[in-house]
Amino acid sequence: MTTPALLPLSGRRLPPLNLGASAFPHHRATLRLSEKFILLLILSAFITLCFGAFFFLPDSSKHKRFDLGLEDVLIPHVDTSKGGKNLGGFLIHGQEHDEHRHREEEERLRNKIRADHEKALEEAKEKLKKSRDEIQAEIQTEKNKVVQELKKKDSKPLPPVPLPNLIGINSGEPADPDIREKRNKIKEMMKHAWDNYRQYGWGHNELKPIARKGHSTNIFGNSQMGATIVDALDTLYIMGLHDEFREGQEWIDKNLDFSVNSEVSVFEVNIRFIGGLLAAYYLSGQEVFKIKAVQLAGKLLPAFNTPTGIPWAMVNLKSGVGRNWGWASAGSSILAEFGTLHMEFVHLSYLTGDPVYYNKVMHIRKLLQKMDRPNGLYPNYLNPRTGRWGQHHTSVGGLGDSFYEYLLKAWLMSDKMDTEARKMYDDAIEAIEKHLIRKSNGGLTFIGEWKNGHLERKMGHLTCFAGGMFALGADGSRDDKAGHYLQLGAEIAHTCHESYDRTTLKLGPEAFKFDGGVEAVAVRQNEKYYILRPEVIETYWYMWRFTHDPKYRQWGWEATQAIDKYCRVSGGFSGVKDVYSSSPTYDDVQQSFFLAETLKYLYLLFSNDDLLPLDNWVFNTEAHPLPVLHLANTTLSGNPTYQ
Repeated sequence: MTTPALLPLSGRRLPPLNLGASAFPHHRATLRLSEKFILLLILSAFITLCFGAFFFLPDSSKHKRFDLGLEDVLIPHVDTSKGGKNLGGFLIHGQEHDEHRHREEEERLRNKIRADHEKALEEAKEKLKKSRDEIQAEIQTEKNKVVQELKKKDSKPLPPVPLPNLIGINSGEPADPDIREKRNKIKEMMKHAWDNYRQYGWGHNELKPIARKGHSTNIFGNSQMGATIVDALDTLYIMGLHDEFREGQEWIDKNLDFSVNSEVSVFEVNIRFIGGLLAAYYLSGQEVFKIKAVQLAGKLLPAFNTPTGIPWAMVNLKSGVGRNWGWASAGSSILAEFGTLHMEFVHLSYLTGDPVYYNKVMHIRKLLQKMDRPNGLYPNYLNPRTGRWGQHHTSVGGLGDSFYEYLLKAWLMSDKMDTEARKMYDDAIEAIEKHLIRKSNGGLTFIGEWKNGHLERKMGHLTCFAGGMFALGADGSRDDKAGHYLQLGAEIAHTCHESYDRTTLKLGPEAFKFDGGVEAVAVRQNEKYYILRPEVIETYWYMWRFTHDPKYRQWGWEATQAIDKYCRVSGGFSGVKDVYSSSPTYDDVQQSFFLAETLKYLYLLFSNDDLLPLDNWVFNTEAHPLPVLHLANTTLSGNPTYQ
């Protein structure tokens, strides 16, 4: 998983000023009370106007039928114009009787208006006797009714789609008691993280476990969208924590609302929310998750309204206005953001039958195929207005990482039919291996970053996912190089383990260098933190699945123990600011991806391979499992890419 938006300090914002009810409690209550009273006065005036109208309006009963919903007195009329005796219609019985009847009905109507008027005034008096809290509660109830009615109107029924063949969603119990005990420990850690979020941060995006309150960042905008709930659902499900899963489902059903005036990261919302909702739908079969995913996807589509079709980094969910991060190379979009939509958008088109999502991501792919690439490498920045590359900076870590991951996974998710994606992946990996992958003096294989023609010998924690990617893509690689790429994955896993092992806490830093005598160690203070990231453990899990070498479980257990010892607090789990310090300070954030990815990959590492087998499931970059689509039976099978 990549979180480029979190890297630069300029991407952060000050918390919004709170001008809610607590800021001006008395003024706001008085305002609401006055509004209520004014509405009642208007209603009374309207009723009085109607009542008076009957005294001053001219009597039109002689010209028009005044229907009060009562039956008219009618008598049959015999049509004798042709000498016959059959009935030809009806006539009103007598003008005098008609006028008398209407006078009576008008009097009755006046009396009814008087009674309604008096009743309205009595109700107004009763309302004004109520306390401020009671009136506010009634207003909120009415608001909720309106919101629910609007939601019903917006919730268009989706077409029925047969679910793919889902295998391995309730299995994986290891026979070895030692492995089973370790897996249960990881499950307990998940429950500790969830229970504290449930108690102290429920509905907020994330948790501050030490302050014991909700937390959010600018990637989620200014609204509380329950990011941890959505991100954690599939982990809860595969761990068998079904009561907790139902808690999350209930919150999503009743509270998850995307009609908010909030500017969010398209990338983060896609991988965490759409990916999480789709995975929860496939695992549980509960329609609410599919409906919410499609609603949210519709809110993201305006981000693609650019001259090139390359989406903006951010979009306002209410207005649809998009823009890019201010720090991103002269207004550019970021490769890892616009290049990490394919998996989720293909599934959206599959589930809805609407090709718009598929067409959006395929347009991005076609544009990239036409562009020149320096040294065969994809720069991290692309201007959505001009269609030109920004700064020539290439990384397999932050800003670039999951673009390459999704090329490979597009091929896997298509049941290996999307050969175009596979070719793009193979071409990119060959260029990366030629220009970015090196061996240190101490024999450690690392992936550097290309900046303006120069290789920076630094590797980020985010880049450590690549070991697992190389192993996952080994089968099907060119020129019978499967063994080579599996070995390359093992070397990256070893390097990243060294970055953990060379710290005091046995947890890896955010970035580490390979300069001179310094290898796999962070040099700058602002690169020594660990924020509960999953990428190293992700690679351990993939390597375990493909090799069953016991060292990967050993390394995973070392990380588990270190997290439990140094990151666990009474209110959840927190990142630490310096992994080289024996008494580190906490950053006081329990990231949503800790529940979505880190704990999920650890749990899978100590489970049997029949839990979410890789022949049937492909994990998005937030570790949300999506099923392989056998596209001969889907709405996408007509596309030449998949033939």
